[in-house]
Amino acid sequence: MNLRSLIVVVLLVLAGCATPERAPVQVAPVFVSPSTWQQVDREIVEASKSATEQTKIYAHGAMDYWRTRVYQLTEENFIPWFSSYWTQEWISMKVSWYTLSAQGEQDASAKRLAAYLLEAYQEKVLAPVAVEIDPDAILGNAAAFYVDILKEELQKISKRHGVPMAQLNGRIQKIPAIALGPPPARNASLYQVMRAEPLNTLPAYAALIDKIHKAGGNKGVDSTDTAMAPVAKRASQQIEAEMAPRGAASAVAAAAGKLAGGLITVGVAGIRAIIRANDRPDSEALIRSSLGNTFDKAWRKLLQNPTSGVMAGTLYLAAQIEGSLGDSVQPSVGLSAGTVDWSPTPATTQQNTP
Repeated sequence: MNLRSLIVVVLLVLAGCATPERAPVQVAPVFVSPSTWQQVDREIVEASKSATEQTKIYAHGAMDYWRTRVYQLTEENFIPWFSSYWTQEWISMKVSWYTLSAQGEQDASAKRLAAYLLEAYQEKVLAPVAVEIDPDAILGNAAAFYVDILKEELQKISKRHGVPMAQLNGRIQKIPAIALGPPPARNASLYQVMRAEPLNTLPAYAALIDKIHKAGGNKGVDSTDTAMAPVAKRASQQIEAEMAPRGAASAVAAAAGKLAGGLITVGVAGIRAIIRANDRPDSEALIRSSLGNTFDKAWRKLLQNPTSGVMAGTLYLAAQIEGSLGDSVQPSVGLSAGTVDWSPTPATTQQNTP
């Protein structure tokens, strides 16, 4: 390359460096008519209703599975444990101690035995099932499911009406989805809810779940202790009735001498084991009936209660979103958050007993 050509190349390079940077191209917003925005708002309401109905189906199915697993582990783990000879012997010792330390309190042994059985039921049934699924997990999954469906529907609405997603996002930033403030962190727009990944990282949503928990949504079977009461009362009454003959047998054993007394004690224990074996079907039937009836009532409450059940988060979001759009769409049943009954359609449940 000769000197003249080199000079030309250098000048071209310098000229390129000196060229001012091009300003970014400004895209003018697409004009969206008021009537189109009204239609968009109307379709957001309809999308919310549809998402709510689909979420109800999910919640019902998940709760059915949870109930089935609780029944299975009640049958496989709890009833055999409760009915076993050694458990009954251990319960007898506990009731004896409860009775001696009751200090005149009425039904003291039954109440303390019920608490012990509830602890065992939690350990052997509810805790293992919760590893797979429980109402609190269903509560969170249902709200996330609703939000995911609504997010997809917003994309469709954007394309259907030719509204750029950026402009639709600006629109939904003005739609309140959670309003629990002050402070402001307890409030969130529909846009913030849609952007949260995962949903439980949003402070306002965490405040909503806390509100639901305080209303009772954090309890799996909030009345299982009630179900244990008749089981414990029957068991304690039977054991207390056995205590007098057992005391007499011990006295006879002491008077008869070590060898004969030991044989008498073994004989009484054998008779007691036979009595308990004969009583076992009735005891197990009582457990199934008491736990089953109480559990089903709690199950229905968790499924249907709009403020503390597994649909509570979804129903709150839907009521806020649809209620806030009530002024911009044609009035129809279900747009006012203050007048709508957001409770799920009562499910027809089969009365199962564990």
